[in-house]
Amino acid sequence: MFHVKEGQSPQTLPPCVLSEMVFHILFLLLLPHCCGGVPQVIGSFQPIVANIGDDVILPCHLKPALNAATQTVEWTRQDLEPRFVYLWRSGEELLGDQHPSYVRRTSLFINELKNGNVSLKLSRVKLSDRGTYRCFLPNIDRDANVELLFGSVSSPDISLSKVSDKVSLDCRSVGWFPEPELLWLDSEGKEFSDGPTETHRGPDGLFTVSSRVTVEKRESNIFTCRVHQRNINQTRETHIQISVDFFETSSPVVYISIIVVLVLGVVCAAAFVFWKWRQNQIKG
Repeated sequence: MFHVKEGQSPQTLPPCVLSEMVFHILFLLLLPHCCGGVPQVIGSFQPIVANIGDDVILPCHLKPALNAATQTVEWTRQDLEPRFVYLWRSGEELLGDQHPSYVRRTSLFINELKNGNVSLKLSRVKLSDRGTYRCFLPNIDRDANVELLFGSVSSPDISLSKVSDKVSLDCRSVGWFPEPELLWLDSEGKEFSDGPTETHRGPDGLFTVSSRVTVEKRESNIFTCRVHQRNINQTRETHIQISVDFFETSSPVVYISIIVVLVLGVVCAAAFVFWKWRQNQIKG
């Protein structure tokens, strides 16, 4: 809104400023009569979840739908300096005050402005883009917030090894964001664990989680490693079924017998080689 100083008439204002002020006043005065009230700015009631590197749309539109091409549209983040992510005014982009991290990565759907669509397209999103965005139309003094979250998921891998008459299961899942939780489930869906989950955050900001459990032979040797992130409501899981034979422990007698056979085989082979050598010596 523009203010006129004491002793200054509106005619002394620059023509472009006066025109915009008159348009703004008429817009606010006539809108309730022609359109049933000042329109609302509608964003998203749920967070927008994006994968790193993707293009994402932050929704924002006027309700009822009105032509926003002549409006000023500000997309900002209050935690940034400068705060402007994108600025549209007088039918063109004004990017001089745009935060450097958003240069050449933001745009409106120009052809949709006439329908009241002022959604922002954000390209090649990165982890630093997460936050709360404000979609603000100062001409009607209405705004809406859109929260951008990131989700990165991957399926877990399970490896197994023998520990006496038990089996050790290792589960590992790489490339999650935000930090997830890892659960072990038996065939009945009951949780079990040998200890806390190990979590590591890499230089790319993504999390790796891992856990190890030791299991005994059961009626159903089916086990599940489940990784879940509540904020983005994403779950990945892997199942493994262990053969009963894998739990069987070989008798020490068997190991001794195998060793004896191997030793005898080596001795016999050496004796045969020596015998052949002696035969060649005698013939010589």
